[in-house]
Amino acid sequence: MAQRSPFALATIACAAIALAGCNMMGSSNKNAAASAARGVPLGATLSGRDEVPPANSRFATGEAQVNYDQASKTIIWKVTFSGLTGAATAAHLHGPAAPDANAAVVVTLTPRNMFPITSPLEGSATLTDQQATDLMAGKWYANIHTANNPNGEIRGQLLPK
Repeated sequence: MAQRSPFALATIACAAIALAGCNMMGSSNKNAAASAARGVPLGATLSGRDEVPPANSRFATGEAQVNYDQASKTIIWKVTFSGLTGAATAAHLHGPAAPDANAAVVVTLTPRNMFPITSPLEGSATLTDQQATDLMAGKWYANIHTANNPNGEIRGQLLPK
């Protein structure tokens, strides 16, 4: 049997430790994936043309990612946006409404007293039975407001992915 240098032995030991760590992380990732699988992913691309009436914000874009856990009736969101005509003044989930209609605020996406409102917005909320029904029926939309577009500058209907 060939004799190995201390460097080679150290390399083999590090590789073995790394592989063992990957194996342990794999099982925890499986648990996280199983937990996430219980949730229903929803999403929306936000744009000015989807506002009602359409907003003149050609460069503004955004994305809303929402995960709804049916067991706990909890939603978790991450909303990103850029290119607005001015600073964001508010950010909400609205409903119930079809894509061509407006509705009241259901969930405020910003933490309390957040100013300035900056991207990304992340948070969670617990829904009522009716809110959950409306969300799952595609009757909610994400909306980012600005001073130039107080009724909303970019909007996107939340739909299951």
